[in-house]
Amino acid sequence: MKFSTRTDIAAPAEFVFERLADFGSFERVALRRGITLKRLDALSEPGAGMSWDIGFRFRGKQRQLITDIRRYEVSELIEYAGASKSFEAALECVLTELSKNRTRLQVGLEVTPRTLGARLMVQSAKLGKGNLERRFKERVDLFAEDIERQAEKTA
Repeated sequence: MKFSTRTDIAAPAEFVFERLADFGSFERVALRRGITLKRLDALSEPGAGMSWDIGFRFRGKQRQLITDIRRYEVSELIEYAGASKSFEAALECVLTELSKNRTRLQVGLEVTPRTLGARLMVQSAKLGKGNLERRFKERVDLFAEDIERQAEKTA
């Protein structure tokens, strides 16, 4: 199942990319939500090859996801790949500079089932895909609004 959306952000591309690459901030948010994280790589600088073991509860069961950064192109692109027992996922965040202080963020998420149970879950989710797409867009828009607020504070 694929989801994609785009939103324009009133901030320079470099600033938006810095927020997308603020992995420490994402880790703190995840920990506050009860998600366990363990870094698997030893990289000192952000880039391709960063990897995490992520534990979380979903639909009443504890899940494990190994995710890593496949591509990392400064001010342009971050691409993640993740795998669990039941699913594979790919997340791509692409930035396009529209002007000096305006950036378009395109986010794509693809979830692929690996087991029969996961296939059934994806099929049932497709029945409510419109609702899932709306929620996905809302989350990306909220993230973009947060980046705009941060950009206004630093200006």
